[in-house]
Amino acid sequence: MIYAIASGKGGTGKTTVTASLAALWDRPVAAVDLDVEEPNLHLFLRPQITAEEPALMEVPVLDPARCTLCGECSAFCQFKALSVMGKTLLLFPEMCHGCGGCIALCPEKALAPGARELGHIISGHFRAGRAEDAAFLMGRLRVGEAMSPPLMRQVKARLARDAGGSGALPGALPDVLIDVLIDAPPGVSCPAVNAVMDADVIVLVTEPTPFGLHDFRLAVEAFRPLGKVMGAVVNRAGIGDRAVQDYCREQGIPVWAEIPFSRAVAEAYSRGEVAASAVPEMRDAILALMARMRAAAAASTPGEARHA
Repeated sequence: MIYAIASGKGGTGKTTVTASLAALWDRPVAAVDLDVEEPNLHLFLRPQITAEEPALMEVPVLDPARCTLCGECSAFCQFKALSVMGKTLLLFPEMCHGCGGCIALCPEKALAPGARELGHIISGHFRAGRAEDAAFLMGRLRVGEAMSPPLMRQVKARLARDAGGSGALPGALPDVLIDVLIDAPPGVSCPAVNAVMDADVIVLVTEPTPFGLHDFRLAVEAFRPLGKVMGAVVNRAGIGDRAVQDYCREQGIPVWAEIPFSRAVAEAYSRGEVAASAVPEMRDAILALMARMRAAAAASTPGEARHA
């Protein structure tokens, strides 16, 4: 099964929950950090890194001698990555989305495939539950790079390839009994949707504050059309009111865990420790959350619950 741990806003404790789940998971698991703009899951799981490789995206390279300035490429590109200015075709690689349409359309073959670096894909392994060698994978976006979804897609393809799948999710790991925990970027923009769209289950972490409720609503509205199993985790329960729980009841969203506000958890976080390993009450809450996530996943799958 693929479980995406997401949130409508930053600072709700999403990575704290993800790290705790990964550390206690008692089945083969891969922890994947898709918050490629600011990855930090590794700070808590402390994996042994075994490989790091650049992630590249195809961009056009111009041969000026062949270009007749016909303008077909610039007219085609909706992202304005090419523009005819006077007697010059200007290319803006940072704006290119890598579709390859301009290369295919050019009648003079003046554009050829090139590449620019999106960032890096980093892999390794860590200790999880009774498993000695759980997989770890993350993407780190290049400083100055504006587009994270292309790198996220490459991280997911790498996950599928490493596990013996076809190289694309969902359903890419049908023969491998491995669960996947995805630490998604916060919010409801393209990166967040890209992170959760392949999941079987979405775990929405929120907090009982007005901002928490507002952004939780946005997340529900953004992710519900995907048709995924969805449940909530109310972190720092007790510091606000119960408006989040009331909203979940109105919307038919199960609350899988309420994690009380704890100074001990905050202190463990500040030291870079896994909260569920450092605080006994957190461990109990995460184990209960894990059981509810698995039960919801199994109930949504006809017959025996599949692993992804």
